[in-house]
Amino acid sequence: MVIAAMMLPAFCSSEPSRHGRLLPNLTLNGAEQMALDALLLEQCWTKGQNQPILRFYNWKRPSLSLGRHQRDIPDPWLSLARTGQLDLLRRPSGGGAVLHAGGLTYALVWPEAPRQKREAYLQVNRWITAGFAQLGVSLHPGDSPAEAGAINCFARSTTADLVDGHGTKRIGSAQYWQHGHLLQHGEIPLTPPTDLWQVVFGNDPPRWTPASPDASAVQSALISSFSKGLSTHDWTDQPLSPEERSLMQQGGERYRLGVSAL
Repeated sequence: MVIAAMMLPAFCSSEPSRHGRLLPNLTLNGAEQMALDALLLEQCWTKGQNQPILRFYNWKRPSLSLGRHQRDIPDPWLSLARTGQLDLLRRPSGGGAVLHAGGLTYALVWPEAPRQKREAYLQVNRWITAGFAQLGVSLHPGDSPAEAGAINCFARSTTADLVDGHGTKRIGSAQYWQHGHLLQHGEIPLTPPTDLWQVVFGNDPPRWTPASPDASAVQSALISSFSKGLSTHDWTDQPLSPEERSLMQQGGERYRLGVSAL
């Protein structure tokens, strides 16, 4: 299904520009976050946009997002959703389940990404690695084989993911492509809740030693790194327009999983 088209705003002009669009950090419910990522991607390819869009965001409530093709939903997850302990939703991208709580999420819409999925992952990982290096954190890609429909995204680390020197997965990313335009978004668990993580996945969450990086410092470092990597001289801070907010809210139901229907 395609989100209804809207009038072309200035940031989606097809005129050449060295600017990228940077959205403010938004704290929304999970379905709206997914709808907004998909909307930003769609607006670009439908309008011939050739500037990148970057945003970071937080989640209003603990949420469990399932990959686009993930069909195995364990009973404990449904129980947690029914009792209101977390929201259950589906991402437009692939991959396994991700618990969004106490973390920072990034999303990049990249109109001119390499057409090879693996190369796009590697390039974005280089920028994220460079950003974390500014904070004194060394990361590198994982080496596990990809597994379609994996239950827990953070249980394994493929070349699409980033791990630290101890092999602990720090960032899990996933892609969604439309007409050669890429949406890549990923989760950076910083202070995940131990009790909820254990109930959802049956093990302890990844912990930082001696302490997790500050979320605002991570965001600033990554904005700088993405800017250099994308050869974007400057980011134009541009909040959502009223039309975008309306379309996002309309599209949210598409990603919300109603537990009564499962």
